[in-house]
Order: sequence, then C-alpha cells, then structure tokens
Amino acid sequence: MGATSESGPAAGQPGEGVPHSLFEDVQGLLIGTLFVALAVLLFREAGLFTGGTTGLAFLLHYQHGWSLSGALFLLNLPFYLFGWWAIGPRFTAKTFAAVALLALYVEWLPRWIGFDHLSVPFAALLAGLMAGAGILMLIRHQASLGGIGIMALWMQQRLGWRAGHVQMVADIVILLLGLAVIPPLLLVWSTLGAVAMNAVIAINHRKGRYFGV
Repeated sequence: MGATSESGPAAGQPGEGVPHSLFEDVQGLLIGTLFVALAVLLFREAGLFTGGTTGLAFLLHYQHGWSLSGALFLLNLPFYLFGWWAIGPRFTAKTFAAVALLALYVEWLPRWIGFDHLSVPFAALLAGLMAGAGILMLIRHQASLGGIGIMALWMQQRLGWRAGHVQMVADIVILLLGLAVIPPLLLVWSTLGAVAMNAVIAINHRKGRYFGV
C-alpha cells in the first residue's frame, strides 16, 4: 500500500492552496491510518496478501515469521531519506508519523477486534476499499504510507506519470511475489483487494479537484 499527493490552485483562488490546521492534519493521520490498519487486519485474518511496502511486510511475516508491525516500520526507513531529499521535510515527517501510527494500530487492533466468520472475497473487497479511503485521507493531508508511494509521487511530479498507475504496476509485481507464500486462489482474491484500493485512489484523486496543503 502507498499514498501519493499532488497540489494545485484552490477553486476560486488560482495558485493558492487551502491550508489545513494542525488539528485537521492530526485527525487526518489518526483516522486515515486507522482505516488502513483495519484493512491490513482483514487481509491478515483472511490469509490474503497486498501490494506496496505492506505487501513486502506480509511476505516477511508469512515466510519468516516477522512481526507485521515491525516489518512495516523497518521496510520504510530507507524511503524517508529519499522523501526528505526529493519531496521535502514536511511531507516526510507526516509520512513517518503515518507509518508509525499504522504499525501501532496493527499491533493493537487484534486486542480490540476479532472475527468469528469472515468471507475471503468480501474481506478482500472491503479491505481494499477501506485501505483506499484511508490512503486518500492521508493524501488530502500531504502524507503517505512511505515506500513505493514516495517513489510514485516523485515520478508524478518529475515525469508526469499518474501516481495511481505507477502504484498499481508496483502492486502487481509485489502481488506476484505472493505466490511464494499463499495459494493461487488467495492471490486472486488479494488482487481484487489491490484493484479496489487503487480504484478508490485513482477515481477520487485527480488533479484540479482538491488542494489542501
């Protein structure tokens, strides 16, 4: 999973953005990462896989028994340096906070919520939609979940490539790696979740529609 961001003129105020307050940024990070963490929990409970850096964390979790929350945090560390250089300290600080919150939520949520019955196809679809909504909220507040999302944003800004498309290609590659740890049928349902997530982002995150800063 990843998140990307773009900015532009606010409606009626060409060239200017509408700044978020500190409270708005904090609630955006808290709620957005909670939605994504719930999605991660659904993926894990259903034995599914996902794309992005989260998918790599799942790979380490399933194959080598790593803590999912620890893997999420550690895998993103190298990308913070790139984000600081390529995008800026504000974005990188928010992204660091978002990833740290996600890791904490993933660790804590199993103590607060459980599932007696979970349809795998429905879990994949719901998790994908929830992850997309959470990531979209982070985008609105100029944050991401690190990793490939940072690279996708940089490519969008420098090369003009749609970040959602870049993210989807990367997700496909990482999902294929999932064949090493889950059965093919579960990978099919995992792909449904990844498509749902990226569709939410691609449809709702378009240049010229929202300009919070």
